[in-house]
Amino acid sequence: MADIIEMPKLSDTMTEGTVVKWLKNVGDKIGSGEVIAEIETDKATMDLEAFDSGVLLKIVAPAGARVACKAPIAVIGEKGENADEALAKAPAPAPSAQAKPAPAAYAHAPVAAPVEVSSPKQETLGGRIKASPLAKKVAAELNVILSSLTGSGPGGRIVKKDVLGAGQNRGGGGGWFHPSGPVAQDGLIPLTNMRRTIARRLQESKQQIPHFYTEMEVDMAACIKLREELNARLEKQPQPAKISFNDFVLKACAQAIRKVPSINSSFGEEAIHQHGSVDLAFGVAIPGGLITPIIRNAQDKNLKQISIEARELAGRAKEGKLNPQEYSGGTFTVSNLGMFGVDWFSAIVNPPQAAILAVGNIVKKPVVNEHDQIVIGYRMSLVLSADHRVVDGADGAKFLTEVKALLEVPGLLLV
Repeated sequence: MADIIEMPKLSDTMTEGTVVKWLKNVGDKIGSGEVIAEIETDKATMDLEAFDSGVLLKIVAPAGARVACKAPIAVIGEKGENADEALAKAPAPAPSAQAKPAPAAYAHAPVAAPVEVSSPKQETLGGRIKASPLAKKVAAELNVILSSLTGSGPGGRIVKKDVLGAGQNRGGGGGWFHPSGPVAQDGLIPLTNMRRTIARRLQESKQQIPHFYTEMEVDMAACIKLREELNARLEKQPQPAKISFNDFVLKACAQAIRKVPSINSSFGEEAIHQHGSVDLAFGVAIPGGLITPIIRNAQDKNLKQISIEARELAGRAKEGKLNPQEYSGGTFTVSNLGMFGVDWFSAIVNPPQAAILAVGNIVKKPVVNEHDQIVIGYRMSLVLSADHRVVDGADGAKFLTEVKALLEVPGLLLV
């Protein structure tokens, strides 16, 4: 009896998936456990393995099709079996489980004809332009036509300064060449499953969760010094490691939640779920969106363990190789944009979590010390966004105070 391969539900939030491509053709033999297709979930692109051996009798959902979870996408069986009979005997999928055809061409709004962007065609005189290789390279970068220039080099040869001078003469201010033309190809970018999920969940969060925000500034001088000392020692170990500032923040959060467990909770219709372990999520930017890998039981792990695990998870996240259980079910999230030079921002609560911490850049700035002297300080902003149905303002303040204290005396994170 032929078996139907269904669109798998690969994460808690996945309602449909997209068949990115089939790795087998109709008529191919398939072994149990063999990867037969790539499926795009709401978070990543994952391999689809066959549960049975046989022959691929029919592909129901072609590459590019977006299909609801549990809907048929292919049929596998013995050679000669009728795939349509198997499909006819299968339970009818729910209306929402009907396969949606792949958009052969997305419905474009009327747009202007695309402007062809190309390097300027270099007109030649007598078939040859006398220009140095560097001048040609700079001309291509700045979109300057060499044949329009008069060379100042030996024998009228065009050199770099002639090209740069042409760029300056075109205006743009400040003597710097001002590029022109479209910044990108004009058109519509189809929504990926990940972008749909991000849009839906964060819109729901902003509309349904009453956010409040609490901010503190942390003196990071001691943390900077301790990190330098630790990394200098860790570099010399048989298995070198490197602690990041984000690792300190993650560890401080996991430790602070022991003092303020309400931060690590979720709102339910009948009760508030206070989680017993800190499944610590942290944001990682990936092509086309973001993902939040999770360090499980972070409250029981030391700084080095958190650092190694965070680095390993982030690396696989960027390669799209996380398993659903590695990014589903977090209880608290840290979002750090400091590495992008962002000094301050507030994040949106990631439901069903009750809070998220936004971390900014470490800024060198004048501060007033305990002797009322203005000195150079190193400050970092922390902004806690919290669900006011679960977390009160006082709890948010206590949590930030605890995180601040740990980061300003970072030796406490090592004991």
